[in-house]
Amino acid sequence: MTANTSAKLVHVAVGVIVDSQQNILIALRPEDSHQGGLWEFPGGKVEKGETVEAALSRELNEELGLTLISCRPLIEIRHDYPDKSVLLDVWWVDDFTGQPEGKEGQPIQWVSASELSGYTFPAANTPIIHAVQVGLEAGR
Repeated sequence: MTANTSAKLVHVAVGVIVDSQQNILIALRPEDSHQGGLWEFPGGKVEKGETVEAALSRELNEELGLTLISCRPLIEIRHDYPDKSVLLDVWWVDDFTGQPEGKEGQPIQWVSASELSGYTFPAANTPIIHAVQVGLEAGR
């Protein structure tokens, strides 16, 4: 895809939350948001002066009611959409407390890594899906 040099780069912390059965938590983006109606890995914008880990912890709490215990880097992706550019800072969420719920009214679902390909995600998420599938096959 051609670089969109006029668009501001949005830094996003993304969590790949895996349960004890190796299922991954995904959420449906609201229709009125960027890439609305598509599935996503939970997370959100990194605010100025905030670390990626702090942003991920804040977003998982706000969106899902989870408390992040530990996480580690998975992959970093730069993607240019026609209307904005994103830097996705993707982390494995190794440990958390709480039962996830869509606190903003968004549907959430636990799916196996092999099922991820059956869901429609934003284009920037394709490398995440691949990294998750490879990572889980390799035992993370």
